[in-house]
Amino acid sequence: MGISSLGYVALNVSDLAAWLDLTTSVFGLEVRRRADGPAVDLRMDAYHHRLSLYPAPTDSLAVVGWEVASLGELEVLHAALQAHGIVLTRGSPERCHERRVKALYSFVEPHIGIPTEIYYGPLISNTPFTPSRGISGYNTANGLGMGHLVFWVRDLQATLDFYLKVLGFSISDYIAWDDNDAIFLHCNPRHHSLAIMAERPGRPAGVLNHIMLEAQSRDDVGYGYDIVRDKGIPVMIEPGKHSNDHMQSFYLRTPSGFWMEYGYGALLVGPDWEIKNYDRPMLWGHRMVGP
Repeated sequence: MGISSLGYVALNVSDLAAWLDLTTSVFGLEVRRRADGPAVDLRMDAYHHRLSLYPAPTDSLAVVGWEVASLGELEVLHAALQAHGIVLTRGSPERCHERRVKALYSFVEPHIGIPTEIYYGPLISNTPFTPSRGISGYNTANGLGMGHLVFWVRDLQATLDFYLKVLGFSISDYIAWDDNDAIFLHCNPRHHSLAIMAERPGRPAGVLNHIMLEAQSRDDVGYGYDIVRDKGIPVMIEPGKHSNDHMQSFYLRTPSGFWMEYGYGALLVGPDWEIKNYDRPMLWGHRMVGP
């Protein structure tokens, strides 16, 4: 028992217009404006939304939402977190409606230090996802979830232990390069829903490195790359293919400063998966452009 997928991410953003331009023109997400305020929800599949944007004076990660497969498992995970000394708050009806879920608990993740929610029962829309540009859609079905997140952390081992022993993740593999370590963790067949890296100068613990969205078509990513270049959006890592999950992708800098990865074709983790330790993150390409 434990986390089943990355369900949603919410961001506090200082430039909502720039974020809406990015998420629609490049990623083709469907905009769902709220009737009760300026926040915007963005849809990428059958779920009501996967990404929420909250206008704010400064940019920050508002919350990470991890999905749990059943109400019973939500309560088991709640008890496990309490036993680990974590204080959780049961989501009010208003908060559950805001997130479009049946039940949730919120807490501050103790090692990365990020606002976190565990939830059950996402709202599924009865109308098809309507992309804002011509794309084939996203690889989220069959429990794969929204995509993945990558963070810098202070204590790599303590963070790893928490996600393995308390939240129920498993190790996919490792990459070691530039005197750093990255550990890739899965909670379903997606190669990784979370990766953690040791902090280093200029990349302090708790900072979100990037969010990854996986397209259903290589052409979606290629067209997206052309749009990014035409619009002058900063490309941070050029197109390439990862050594561990074989994702073909590129990375851009968002209006909030952290990166987003737009990719296609990652390997899935199965029962015969073998954990490996790679000495570089790419098979080809993925050359750094920015700092």
